[in-house]
Amino acid sequence: MLVLLAAFAVIPLALPWLVGRIGSRAFFVAALLPVVAFVHAAMATPEVIAGRVPAESLPWIPQLGIDLSMRMDTLSWVLTLIVTGVGALVLLYCRWYFDGKTQGVGLFAAVLLGFAGAMYGLVLTDDIIVLVMFWEITSILSYLLIGFYHARGASRRAALQALLVTTLGGLVMFVGAVMLSVIYGTNSITAIVSGAAALRPGSDGLLATAIVLLLVGALSKSAIFPFHFWLPGAMAAPTPVSAYLHAAAMVKAGIYLIARLAPAFAENELWRPIVIGLGIFTMLLGGFQALRESDLKRILAFGTVSQLGMLTVVLGYGERNSALAGLALLIGHALFKSALFLVVGVIDRQLSTRDIGELSGVGRQAPTLAVVSIIAIASMVGFAPTVGFVAKEAVLSSLLEGGTRPDALIPLVGILLGSILTTAYGLRFVWGAFWTKKDADGAARPATQWPDPPLGFLAAPILLAALTLAAGFAAPLLDHAFSGYADTLPTAGGYPYHLALWHGWEPALFLSLGSIALGALVFTIAQRTGRIPRRVLPFTAADVYNLVLRMIARIAVWTTTFTQRGSLPVYVGTIFVVFVAAEGTALFAGRDWQISLDAWQTPMQLVVAPIMIVAGIFAVRARKRYTGVVLVSATGLGMIALFATSGAPDLALTQILVETVTLVAFALVLRRIPARLGEHNASVKPILRAILAVAVGATMAMVAMVATGARVATPISDRFPDLAYELGHGKNVVNVALVDLRGWDTMGELSVLILAATGVASLVFVTHRSDLISRSISALPTGVTRTRRPLIETAEGPRPRGSDPDSTRQTWLVGGQKVRPENRSILLEVIVRILFHTIIVVSIYLLFAGHNLPGGGFAGGLVAGMALVMRYVAGGRYELGAAAPTDAGRLLGAGMTLAVASAVVPLLFGLPPLKSVFWEAEIPVVGHIEFVTSTLFDIGVYLVVIGLVLDVLRSLGGEVDRQTQELRERGVLVS
Repeated sequence: MLVLLAAFAVIPLALPWLVGRIGSRAFFVAALLPVVAFVHAAMATPEVIAGRVPAESLPWIPQLGIDLSMRMDTLSWVLTLIVTGVGALVLLYCRWYFDGKTQGVGLFAAVLLGFAGAMYGLVLTDDIIVLVMFWEITSILSYLLIGFYHARGASRRAALQALLVTTLGGLVMFVGAVMLSVIYGTNSITAIVSGAAALRPGSDGLLATAIVLLLVGALSKSAIFPFHFWLPGAMAAPTPVSAYLHAAAMVKAGIYLIARLAPAFAENELWRPIVIGLGIFTMLLGGFQALRESDLKRILAFGTVSQLGMLTVVLGYGERNSALAGLALLIGHALFKSALFLVVGVIDRQLSTRDIGELSGVGRQAPTLAVVSIIAIASMVGFAPTVGFVAKEAVLSSLLEGGTRPDALIPLVGILLGSILTTAYGLRFVWGAFWTKKDADGAARPATQWPDPPLGFLAAPILLAALTLAAGFAAPLLDHAFSGYADTLPTAGGYPYHLALWHGWEPALFLSLGSIALGALVFTIAQRTGRIPRRVLPFTAADVYNLVLRMIARIAVWTTTFTQRGSLPVYVGTIFVVFVAAEGTALFAGRDWQISLDAWQTPMQLVVAPIMIVAGIFAVRARKRYTGVVLVSATGLGMIALFATSGAPDLALTQILVETVTLVAFALVLRRIPARLGEHNASVKPILRAILAVAVGATMAMVAMVATGARVATPISDRFPDLAYELGHGKNVVNVALVDLRGWDTMGELSVLILAATGVASLVFVTHRSDLISRSISALPTGVTRTRRPLIETAEGPRPRGSDPDSTRQTWLVGGQKVRPENRSILLEVIVRILFHTIIVVSIYLLFAGHNLPGGGFAGGLVAGMALVMRYVAGGRYELGAAAPTDAGRLLGAGMTLAVASAVVPLLFGLPPLKSVFWEAEIPVVGHIEFVTSTLFDIGVYLVVIGLVLDVLRSLGGEVDRQTQELRERGVLVS
């Protein structure tokens, strides 16, 4: 099971590439994995039925007691067969559904298969915390699937709605899961439900709270009122998504959780009022809404909401016979509802419509499709000999055993009313999709022209309908298989019920037939009168959802207007005031200050400190922005000298590179703002600013002095030299600490760098985020001779006068030909051409030498970034595109992926995350070779830093250049 779960995580990564090669036939390959998982679950049937539960476990986070544990008992087995079986059929169905389409299909296939894997893990895991993780993964993947048609506003809104509702419900559920884990002292679902784990004394109140929180997650996932509104909106997704996620898989997750917890918590006083009350209301609300819809998918969507309400009532009732009936209903619903969604997909694909007002006479032209739909609808309404009939009769019989008790009578009445509505909207679906319609004058409408679909397109719904019939005849086998779960609950009626296709003329049969007859009557009356109210309630849950979103948006606008005044001094001043107030209070509240100060540690400090102070004073007095930036950088250069003379060459190297890159970034920004300080917005209240500045400086100085004497324990950093050599196998303590000993901190810093790069670029790239510079390299002239002759404009671009277009001699820098002549320096181009590759080699040397010598991924990346800065300064934005013909986002993503992989891969071998492995060997000719896997993490840092510099150059440099040139060409900006 763990191997299959790993395969579900890895194989989807190859599907986009495979779809690009063989098109929609890649879905055949994608379906193989669910087929293998289905076969594996089917082969485990004898063990599961015999009560020998197959189980696997792999310790994951032992400190928290979290394991990757998989356990296939009866309930998990049933859900596994549904998830993998229906998933395989839906993937095969996609082969024809997406035939001839390529846009986004590869990503769709990968996400759909990944979703199947997440559901596979969700229904099999025995760790409640891991279950929540899979739960949220399904929400994220469903967001991507629902929003497949991302160019449509309706799809984006539906995807966001589903994500917000199910994710927020999942977060509430996570709190309940943590509470349950704490009060039982274990994460094992089996131990909690079976009673093997004892409840901590005095935790009854916490247990009730945890149950309610868990139910919130389950109800939101399974679209139970008041969370039901996201499911009909999700019909904006492609039909295979609706068939799989919203009929067979995702919406069953909440039902699964209710069924899983019912044996332990059904007797809790809060359980049944919530589960039965909301389940019945949802069943009636969904059925009524389905009866008024004219879109085939929305009829099925509201019908699914209604059926989920019924499943919630039956499986949450907490009694042996109802649980047995609930599993039969669960199987039946997965079969008939997914078949119906796939039928709608065929109709939509062939006719480009799902509106029943536009369909007429389809049944005569597509008899196979009509028969499949009628069988599925018959199972949905409970007509013999389908599995739906078996399940419905079992449900009614189990509730009849309760007699006139309110907890049995109310569900019985509710399910009968729901069954009436189910029959009504089921007949509406068949009539709307396949019957010949009549005009107002009674004449038959012309038949809708029906192009026959490929046979393979019909295979999945035909097979599902056949299984619906077969399962009805196999009721005794289902009874034997399902009893393993049902027997874990008490029997209320005194005798165990058995699933069978025929129980004789019993009360449940007559109630079932009566509900079908009344449902047909309701459908007839509704069709003839056409008087179906548009709404059951004056407002719906969707209205409340939209109202909440509007309120949040308005509060956000008000908050932004109040706090974001558009003044940077106000923002910085606010931060400084809070800093002085908070830290000053903490300092004066402290009693024991142990301050130990030295006048200096090295003579260099006596030289550098006055220079830094003078530079700071002159920076404050500067009237030009660039002068101020240079003077501020002088303080950074002073820190470089202090680091270098204090035995910290790594810090000195990194500091000088950071200062240089920062100076370049400032210089790029300064091009778009006035040269003189206060030219547009003069500095005001200088005395107040000076007071605040002195207060901040004094507070920071006091914090530094107090902090030096506040330590009471031996710092862990004292052991870093030994740990760096023993664990990290490196002599450079700083670099080994960054990529090994404190790798998690570095990973967080990488995330911050990526966010910063993305934020800067988003502010500059207003209308797009793609790299337009490297794509423009093809427009550069080629074959231009090295010459100082003046440029002339040609159709191909700037070209030296008299140059031979067919010459094979190249310019020093290709981008130089696009630089304006007055801004071009041939000397600089020659120097950059000679030094660029050498600097790149030096950066790679620093990368790999950093484990034992000064350097590392951060320093190496900055050096490579400086090489890119040189190319940009010498040749402009086109030269930058030639130097790095790739998107900065790819470098950032590749670096972060490599860093994350360095943390995750050790887990696959039972090692802690970020665990480094040392390898050494003697190689002929080369000699002694040593390699530490933390170097891979360092390479990720290297790529992220290069991507950051490239993104800054592309946004603050190249994009600003492009915008300036565009303004100049339009006459808005004068040279």
